[in-house]
Amino acid sequence: MMVSSSSTEAGTRSPARSGRPSAWVWIGPVVAILALQTMAAFLSRFVPTVGPVLTSEFGWAESWIGYLAAATMVGSLMVLLVGAPIVRRVGSVRTLQISLLIGAASLALLAWPALLAPFVASLAIGLSYGVATPAGSEVLQRFTPPGRRNLVFSIKQAGVPLGGVLAGTLLPPMVEALGWRVALAATGALVVICALAVQPLQRRADHLESEDESRRRPLFAGGLTRTLLRPLMSLTSAPGIMRISIAGALLVASQSCWLAFTVTYLVVDIGVSLTAAGLIFAVMQTTSVIGRIGFGWLSDRTGSGVLTMQVCAVAAAAATALLGFITPAWPLWSLLLLAGCGGLAVSGWNGVQIAEIAQRSPLALVGETAAGSTILIFMCNIVAPALFTLFVSMTGRFDIGFLAVAAVTLLSLAFLAGLRVDHAQADSG
Repeated sequence: MMVSSSSTEAGTRSPARSGRPSAWVWIGPVVAILALQTMAAFLSRFVPTVGPVLTSEFGWAESWIGYLAAATMVGSLMVLLVGAPIVRRVGSVRTLQISLLIGAASLALLAWPALLAPFVASLAIGLSYGVATPAGSEVLQRFTPPGRRNLVFSIKQAGVPLGGVLAGTLLPPMVEALGWRVALAATGALVVICALAVQPLQRRADHLESEDESRRRPLFAGGLTRTLLRPLMSLTSAPGIMRISIAGALLVASQSCWLAFTVTYLVVDIGVSLTAAGLIFAVMQTTSVIGRIGFGWLSDRTGSGVLTMQVCAVAAAAATALLGFITPAWPLWSLLLLAGCGGLAVSGWNGVQIAEIAQRSPLALVGETAAGSTILIFMCNIVAPALFTLFVSMTGRFDIGFLAVAAVTLLSLAFLAGLRVDHAQADSG
Protein backbone atom coordinates (compact mmCIF):
# COMPACT_ATOMS: atom_id res chain seq x y z
CA MET A 1 0.00 0.00 0.00
CA MET A 2 2.14 2.85 -1.34
CA VAL A 3 5.21 1.88 0.61
CA SER A 4 7.63 1.53 -2.34
CA SER A 5 10.28 4.17 -2.96
CA SER A 6 8.56 6.97 -1.10
CA SER A 7 8.94 5.14 2.20
CA THR A 8 12.65 4.70 1.60
CA GLU A 9 13.11 8.34 0.72
CA ALA A 10 10.98 9.46 3.69
CA GLY A 11 12.97 7.26 5.99
CA THR A 12 16.26 8.79 4.94
CA ARG A 13 14.90 12.25 5.62
CA SER A 14 13.51 11.48 9.06
CA PRO A 15 15.60 13.14 11.77
CA ALA A 16 13.65 11.26 14.43
CA ARG A 17 14.71 7.88 13.07
CA SER A 18 18.20 8.57 11.89
CA GLY A 19 19.76 9.59 15.20
CA ARG A 20 19.33 12.19 17.92
CA PRO A 21 18.53 15.53 16.28
CA SER A 22 19.45 18.74 18.07
CA ALA A 23 16.62 20.72 19.60
CA TRP A 24 17.02 23.38 16.89
CA VAL A 25 16.14 20.77 14.25
CA TRP A 26 12.80 19.62 15.67
CA ILE A 27 11.48 22.43 17.90
CA GLY A 28 10.76 24.71 14.93
CA PRO A 29 8.43 22.26 13.16
CA VAL A 30 6.75 21.42 16.48
CA VAL A 31 6.04 25.09 17.16
CA ALA A 32 4.70 25.55 13.63
CA ILE A 33 2.34 22.58 13.90
CA LEU A 34 1.14 23.66 17.36
CA ALA A 35 0.41 27.18 16.09
CA LEU A 36 -1.49 25.88 13.06
CA GLN A 37 -3.42 23.32 15.16
CA THR A 38 -4.42 26.07 17.61
CA MET A 39 -5.59 28.33 14.80
CA ALA A 40 -7.62 25.51 13.23
CA ALA A 41 -9.37 24.91 16.57
CA PHE A 42 -9.81 28.66 17.16
CA LEU A 43 -11.41 29.05 13.74
CA SER A 44 -13.76 26.12 14.33
CA ARG A 45 -14.94 27.66 17.64
CA PHE A 46 -16.04 30.97 16.11
CA VAL A 47 -19.61 29.95 15.26
CA PRO A 48 -20.34 28.16 18.57
CA THR A 49 -18.86 31.08 20.54
CA VAL A 50 -20.80 33.89 18.83
CA GLY A 51 -23.78 31.69 17.96
CA PRO A 52 -26.36 33.49 20.14
CA VAL A 53 -25.51 36.81 18.47
CA LEU A 54 -25.83 35.31 14.98
CA THR A 55 -29.20 33.72 15.73
CA SER A 56 -30.49 37.02 17.12
CA GLU A 57 -29.12 39.06 14.21
CA PHE A 58 -30.53 36.91 11.41
CA GLY A 59 -33.54 35.39 13.14
CA TRP A 60 -32.23 31.84 12.95
CA ALA A 61 -33.55 29.09 15.18
CA GLU A 62 -31.15 28.18 17.99
CA SER A 63 -30.85 24.65 16.56
CA TRP A 64 -29.06 26.14 13.54
CA ILE A 65 -25.87 26.46 15.55
CA GLY A 66 -25.92 22.70 16.05
CA TYR A 67 -26.43 22.17 12.32
CA LEU A 68 -23.53 24.48 11.51
CA ALA A 69 -21.33 22.58 13.98
CA ALA A 70 -22.33 19.36 12.22
CA ALA A 71 -21.44 20.95 8.86
CA THR A 72 -17.98 21.75 10.24
CA MET A 73 -17.57 18.10 11.21
CA VAL A 74 -18.69 16.99 7.73
CA GLY A 75 -16.03 19.22 6.19
CA SER A 76 -13.44 17.66 8.49
CA LEU A 77 -14.50 14.14 7.55
CA MET A 78 -14.33 14.99 3.85
CA VAL A 79 -10.72 16.10 4.06
CA LEU A 80 -9.80 13.12 6.24
CA LEU A 81 -11.18 10.75 3.61
CA VAL A 82 -9.50 12.26 0.55
CA GLY A 83 -6.79 14.52 1.95
CA ALA A 84 -3.82 12.15 2.37
CA PRO A 85 -2.82 12.13 -1.33
CA ILE A 86 -3.09 15.92 -1.41
CA VAL A 87 -0.92 16.26 1.71
CA ARG A 88 1.75 14.02 0.12
CA ARG A 89 1.71 16.06 -3.07
CA VAL A 90 1.47 19.57 -1.58
CA GLY A 91 3.20 19.10 1.79
CA SER A 92 1.77 18.93 5.30
CA VAL A 93 2.48 22.49 6.49
CA ARG A 94 1.55 23.97 3.11
CA THR A 95 -1.76 22.06 3.11
CA LEU A 96 -2.54 23.37 6.60
CA GLN A 97 -1.69 26.91 5.52
CA ILE A 98 -3.95 26.70 2.47
CA SER A 99 -6.86 25.20 4.40
CA LEU A 100 -6.58 27.89 7.09
CA LEU A 101 -6.56 30.64 4.48
CA ILE A 102 -9.66 29.11 2.86
CA GLY A 103 -11.37 28.87 6.25
CA ALA A 104 -10.49 32.47 7.14
CA ALA A 105 -11.78 33.75 3.80
CA SER A 106 -15.01 31.76 4.22
CA LEU A 107 -15.82 33.69 7.43
CA ALA A 108 -17.03 36.48 5.14
CA LEU A 109 -19.97 34.24 4.18
CA LEU A 110 -21.24 34.41 7.77
CA ALA A 111 -22.00 38.08 7.23
CA TRP A 112 -24.31 37.11 4.36
CA PRO A 113 -27.75 36.14 5.72
CA ALA A 114 -28.58 33.81 2.81
CA LEU A 115 -29.66 30.34 3.92
CA LEU A 116 -26.82 28.41 2.28
CA ALA A 117 -23.91 30.77 3.04
CA PRO A 118 -23.24 29.79 6.69
CA PHE A 119 -23.26 26.10 5.78
CA VAL A 120 -20.66 26.64 3.05
CA ALA A 121 -18.55 28.63 5.52
CA SER A 122 -18.80 25.86 8.13
CA LEU A 123 -17.78 23.21 5.60
CA ALA A 124 -14.74 25.28 4.62
CA ILE A 125 -13.78 25.84 8.26
CA GLY A 126 -13.97 22.08 8.79
CA LEU A 127 -11.27 21.51 6.16
CA SER A 128 -8.51 23.04 8.27
CA TYR A 129 -9.73 21.33 11.44
CA GLY A 130 -9.80 17.95 9.72
CA VAL A 131 -6.42 18.17 8.01
CA ALA A 132 -4.61 19.24 11.20
CA THR A 133 -4.22 15.75 12.67
CA PRO A 134 -2.90 13.76 9.67
CA ALA A 135 -0.73 16.62 8.40
CA GLY A 136 0.65 17.40 11.84
CA SER A 137 1.28 13.72 12.61
CA GLU A 138 3.24 13.28 9.39
CA VAL A 139 5.57 16.17 10.25
CA LEU A 140 6.03 15.33 13.92
CA GLN A 141 6.72 11.65 13.30
CA ARG A 142 9.63 12.60 11.03
CA PHE A 143 11.16 15.25 13.29
CA THR A 144 10.46 14.24 16.89
CA PRO A 145 13.08 12.27 18.84
CA PRO A 146 11.57 8.90 19.90
CA GLY A 147 12.08 9.66 23.60
CA ARG A 148 9.91 12.78 23.34
CA ARG A 149 7.27 11.53 20.90
CA ASN A 150 4.32 11.28 23.31
CA LEU A 151 5.07 14.69 24.83
CA VAL A 152 5.39 16.38 21.44
CA PHE A 153 2.22 14.82 20.01
CA SER A 154 0.39 15.79 23.20
CA ILE A 155 1.63 19.37 22.92
CA LYS A 156 0.25 19.43 19.39
CA GLN A 157 -3.13 18.11 20.54
CA ALA A 158 -3.17 20.67 23.35
CA GLY A 159 -3.73 23.15 20.55
CA VAL A 160 -7.36 21.95 20.32
CA PRO A 161 -8.50 23.07 23.81
CA LEU A 162 -6.05 25.97 23.59
CA GLY A 163 -7.93 27.22 20.53
CA GLY A 164 -11.16 26.88 22.51
CA VAL A 165 -9.73 28.86 25.43
CA LEU A 166 -8.50 31.51 22.99
CA ALA A 167 -11.94 31.80 21.39
CA GLY A 168 -13.74 31.91 24.73
CA THR A 169 -11.36 34.54 26.09
CA LEU A 170 -11.07 36.89 23.11
CA LEU A 171 -14.33 36.73 21.19
CA PRO A 172 -17.10 37.44 23.74
CA PRO A 173 -15.60 40.70 25.07
CA MET A 174 -14.77 41.77 21.51
CA VAL A 175 -18.35 41.09 20.40
CA GLU A 176 -19.74 43.09 23.34
CA ALA A 177 -17.38 46.03 22.81
CA LEU A 178 -17.09 46.24 19.03
CA GLY A 179 -19.76 43.99 17.52
CA TRP A 180 -19.63 40.51 16.01
CA ARG A 181 -18.56 41.71 12.55
CA VAL A 182 -15.39 43.23 14.00
CA ALA A 183 -14.79 39.98 15.90
CA LEU A 184 -15.27 38.08 12.63
CA ALA A 185 -12.73 40.27 10.82
CA ALA A 186 -10.26 40.02 13.70
CA THR A 187 -10.59 36.22 13.76
CA GLY A 188 -9.88 36.00 10.03
CA ALA A 189 -6.91 38.36 10.32
CA LEU A 190 -5.38 36.43 13.23
CA VAL A 191 -5.70 33.12 11.37
CA VAL A 192 -4.15 34.57 8.21
CA ILE A 193 -1.24 36.15 10.12
CA CYS A 194 -0.48 32.86 11.89
CA ALA A 195 -0.70 30.83 8.67
CA LEU A 196 1.77 33.16 6.96
CA ALA A 197 4.06 33.46 9.99
CA VAL A 198 5.11 29.79 9.78
CA GLN A 199 6.19 30.15 6.14
CA PRO A 200 9.94 30.29 7.02
CA LEU A 201 9.59 26.78 8.48
CA GLN A 202 7.45 25.35 5.69
CA ARG A 203 10.25 24.29 3.33
CA ARG A 204 12.21 22.54 6.09
CA ALA A 205 9.15 20.80 7.58
CA ASP A 206 7.50 19.53 4.41
CA HIS A 207 8.54 16.36 2.63
CA LEU A 208 7.10 16.23 -0.87
CA GLU A 209 6.84 13.48 -3.42
CA SER A 210 9.48 13.80 -6.09
CA GLU A 211 8.41 14.77 -9.59
CA ASP A 212 9.03 11.19 -10.75
CA GLU A 213 6.78 9.83 -7.98
CA SER A 214 4.06 12.36 -8.79
CA ARG A 215 4.07 11.44 -12.46
CA ARG A 216 4.14 7.73 -11.67
CA ARG A 217 1.24 7.85 -9.21
CA PRO A 218 -1.97 9.76 -9.98
CA LEU A 219 -3.38 11.95 -7.21
CA PHE A 220 -6.15 9.46 -6.46
CA ALA A 221 -4.33 6.24 -7.33
CA GLY A 222 -6.67 3.27 -7.64
CA GLY A 223 -9.76 5.43 -8.11
CA LEU A 224 -11.81 7.65 -5.84
CA THR A 225 -13.54 4.78 -4.03
CA ARG A 226 -10.24 3.20 -3.03
CA THR A 227 -8.95 6.61 -1.98
CA LEU A 228 -11.98 7.10 0.29
CA LEU A 229 -11.40 3.73 1.94
CA ARG A 230 -7.60 4.00 2.19
CA PRO A 231 -7.46 5.81 5.58
CA LEU A 232 -9.63 3.14 7.21
CA MET A 233 -7.86 0.30 5.39
CA SER A 234 -4.50 1.62 6.61
CA LEU A 235 -5.54 0.84 10.19
CA THR A 236 -4.79 -2.81 9.42
CA SER A 237 -1.29 -2.04 8.09
CA ALA A 238 0.44 -2.96 11.38
CA PRO A 239 -0.51 -4.79 14.59
CA GLY A 240 -2.31 -2.78 17.25
CA ILE A 241 -3.30 0.23 15.15
CA MET A 242 -6.95 -0.78 14.74
CA ARG A 243 -7.37 -1.64 18.41
CA ILE A 244 -5.85 1.66 19.57
CA SER A 245 -8.05 3.51 17.07
CA ILE A 246 -11.21 1.83 18.39
CA ALA A 247 -10.10 2.54 21.95
CA GLY A 248 -9.73 6.22 21.05
CA ALA A 249 -13.21 6.28 19.55
CA LEU A 250 -14.63 4.84 22.79
CA LEU A 251 -12.62 7.22 24.98
CA VAL A 252 -13.87 10.25 23.07
CA ALA A 253 -17.44 9.50 24.14
CA SER A 254 -16.72 11.01 27.57
CA GLN A 255 -14.81 13.93 26.08
CA SER A 256 -17.55 14.84 23.59
CA CYS A 257 -20.34 14.61 26.17
CA TRP A 258 -18.45 16.73 28.72
CA LEU A 259 -17.87 19.39 26.07
CA ALA A 260 -21.42 19.31 24.70
CA PHE A 261 -23.55 19.01 27.81
CA THR A 262 -21.71 20.15 30.95
CA VAL A 263 -22.97 23.76 30.86
CA THR A 264 -26.54 22.79 29.92
CA TYR A 265 -26.64 20.05 32.57
CA LEU A 266 -25.35 22.33 35.32
CA VAL A 267 -27.75 25.16 34.47
CA VAL A 268 -30.91 23.18 33.64
CA ASP A 269 -30.68 20.14 35.91
CA ILE A 270 -28.53 21.31 38.83
CA GLY A 271 -29.58 24.97 38.97
CA VAL A 272 -26.09 26.49 38.68
CA SER A 273 -25.97 30.05 37.32
CA LEU A 274 -24.80 30.52 33.75
CA THR A 275 -21.80 32.54 34.96
CA ALA A 276 -20.72 29.80 37.37
CA ALA A 277 -21.30 27.12 34.73
CA GLY A 278 -19.11 29.09 32.31
CA LEU A 279 -16.37 29.26 34.92
CA ILE A 280 -16.61 25.51 35.51
CA PHE A 281 -16.39 24.89 31.76
CA ALA A 282 -13.35 27.20 31.48
CA VAL A 283 -11.58 25.26 34.24
CA MET A 284 -12.29 22.01 32.39
CA GLN A 285 -10.84 23.41 29.16
CA THR A 286 -7.76 24.76 30.91
CA THR A 287 -6.96 21.47 32.64
CA SER A 288 -7.49 19.72 29.30
CA VAL A 289 -4.45 21.60 27.99
CA ILE A 290 -2.46 20.69 31.10
CA GLY A 291 -3.62 17.07 30.96
CA ARG A 292 -2.65 16.49 27.34
CA ILE A 293 0.85 17.82 27.90
CA GLY A 294 1.27 16.18 31.30
CA PHE A 295 0.16 12.73 30.18
CA GLY A 296 2.36 13.01 27.12
CA TRP A 297 5.37 13.69 29.36
CA LEU A 298 4.36 10.82 31.66
CA SER A 299 4.10 8.40 28.73
CA ASP A 300 7.64 9.19 27.62
CA ARG A 301 8.91 8.68 31.18
CA THR A 302 7.13 5.34 31.66
CA GLY A 303 7.76 4.15 28.09
CA SER A 304 4.13 3.12 27.55
CA GLY A 305 1.46 5.27 25.95
CA VAL A 306 -0.96 2.36 26.20
CA LEU A 307 -0.63 2.33 30.00
CA THR A 308 -1.37 6.06 30.04
CA MET A 309 -4.50 5.51 27.93
CA GLN A 310 -5.65 2.82 30.38
CA VAL A 311 -5.18 5.19 33.33
CA CYS A 312 -7.09 7.90 31.49
CA ALA A 313 -9.91 5.47 30.69
CA VAL A 314 -10.43 4.56 34.35
CA ALA A 315 -10.12 8.19 35.51
CA ALA A 316 -12.43 9.50 32.77
CA ALA A 317 -15.07 6.86 33.53
CA ALA A 318 -14.93 7.71 37.25
CA ALA A 319 -15.18 11.48 36.63
CA THR A 320 -18.04 11.05 34.14
CA ALA A 321 -19.97 8.77 36.48
CA LEU A 322 -19.43 11.22 39.35
CA LEU A 323 -20.76 14.03 37.16
CA GLY A 324 -24.06 12.15 37.09
CA PHE A 325 -24.25 12.06 40.91
CA ILE A 326 -23.83 15.77 41.66
CA THR A 327 -26.75 17.60 43.30
CA PRO A 328 -27.70 21.27 43.88
CA ALA A 329 -26.22 20.91 47.38
CA TRP A 330 -22.67 20.58 46.05
CA PRO A 331 -20.61 23.75 46.71
CA LEU A 332 -18.99 25.58 43.80
CA TRP A 333 -15.48 24.57 44.83
CA SER A 334 -16.39 20.87 44.54
CA LEU A 335 -17.81 21.38 41.04
CA LEU A 336 -14.64 23.25 40.03
CA LEU A 337 -12.53 20.42 41.43
CA LEU A 338 -14.54 17.81 39.52
CA ALA A 339 -14.30 19.86 36.33
CA GLY A 340 -10.54 20.18 36.76
CA CYS A 341 -10.10 16.44 37.28
CA GLY A 342 -12.51 15.71 34.44
CA GLY A 343 -10.58 17.95 32.04
CA LEU A 344 -7.36 16.13 32.89
CA ALA A 345 -8.89 12.67 32.42
CA VAL A 346 -11.30 12.96 29.50
CA SER A 347 -8.80 14.77 27.24
CA GLY A 348 -5.38 13.69 28.52
CA TRP A 349 -5.20 10.56 26.33
CA ASN A 350 -5.64 12.29 22.97
CA GLY A 351 -2.08 13.19 22.02
CA VAL A 352 -0.75 9.92 23.45
CA GLN A 353 -3.17 7.93 21.30
CA ILE A 354 -2.09 9.73 18.13
CA ALA A 355 1.56 9.20 19.05
CA GLU A 356 0.92 5.46 19.53
CA ILE A 357 -0.74 5.27 16.11
CA ALA A 358 2.19 7.09 14.47
CA GLN A 359 4.77 4.93 16.27
CA ARG A 360 3.21 1.68 15.07
CA SER A 361 2.51 2.90 11.54
CA PRO A 362 4.81 2.28 8.56
CA LEU A 363 6.53 5.62 8.02
CA ALA A 364 5.02 6.11 4.56
CA LEU A 365 1.50 5.62 5.96
CA VAL A 366 1.61 7.89 9.03
CA GLY A 367 -0.75 10.40 7.39
CA GLU A 368 -3.23 7.70 6.36
CA THR A 369 -3.31 5.95 9.74
CA ALA A 370 -3.69 9.28 11.57
CA ALA A 371 -6.57 10.16 9.25
CA GLY A 372 -8.23 6.75 9.65
CA SER A 373 -8.02 6.88 13.43
CA THR A 374 -9.33 10.44 13.48
CA ILE A 375 -12.27 9.44 11.24
CA LEU A 376 -13.37 6.88 13.85
CA ILE A 377 -12.99 9.49 16.61
CA PHE A 378 -14.91 12.13 14.67
CA MET A 379 -17.70 9.65 13.95
CA CYS A 380 -18.02 8.92 17.67
CA ASN A 381 -17.90 12.68 18.29
CA ILE A 382 -21.07 12.89 16.21
CA VAL A 383 -22.82 9.72 17.38
CA ALA A 384 -22.20 9.92 21.15
CA PRO A 385 -23.74 13.39 21.74
CA ALA A 386 -26.63 12.53 19.40
CA LEU A 387 -27.45 9.33 21.34
CA PHE A 388 -27.00 11.17 24.65
CA THR A 389 -29.45 13.86 23.49
CA LEU A 390 -31.96 11.25 22.37
CA PHE A 391 -31.70 9.40 25.69
CA VAL A 392 -32.14 12.55 27.80
CA SER A 393 -35.06 13.75 25.69
CA MET A 394 -36.80 10.38 26.20
CA THR A 395 -36.04 9.93 29.90
CA GLY A 396 -35.21 13.37 31.27
CA ARG A 397 -32.29 11.75 33.13
CA PHE A 398 -28.85 13.29 32.66
CA ASP A 399 -27.45 11.19 35.50
CA ILE A 400 -28.16 7.81 33.86
CA GLY A 401 -26.87 9.19 30.57
CA PHE A 402 -23.51 10.06 32.12
CA LEU A 403 -23.33 6.61 33.74
CA ALA A 404 -23.88 5.00 30.33
CA VAL A 405 -21.11 7.16 28.83
CA ALA A 406 -18.79 6.07 31.66
CA ALA A 407 -19.49 2.43 30.80
CA VAL A 408 -18.65 3.05 27.13
CA THR A 409 -15.39 4.68 28.21
CA LEU A 410 -14.42 1.64 30.29
CA LEU A 411 -15.03 -0.59 27.27
CA SER A 412 -11.87 0.87 25.74
CA LEU A 413 -9.84 -1.18 28.24
CA ALA A 414 -10.82 -4.36 26.40
CA PHE A 415 -9.15 -3.09 23.22
CA LEU A 416 -6.05 -1.80 25.03
CA ALA A 417 -5.41 -5.03 26.94
CA GLY A 418 -2.14 -6.73 25.99
CA LEU A 419 -0.93 -3.88 23.77
CA ARG A 420 1.89 -2.58 25.96
CA VAL A 421 4.88 -2.28 23.61
CA ASP A 422 8.46 -1.23 24.27
CA HIS A 423 9.00 2.01 22.31
CA ALA A 424 12.64 1.31 21.56
CA GLN A 425 11.77 -2.06 20.07
CA ALA A 426 9.03 -0.53 17.93
CA ASP A 427 11.34 2.18 16.66
CA SER A 428 14.00 -0.27 15.64
CA GLY A 429 11.59 -2.57 13.88
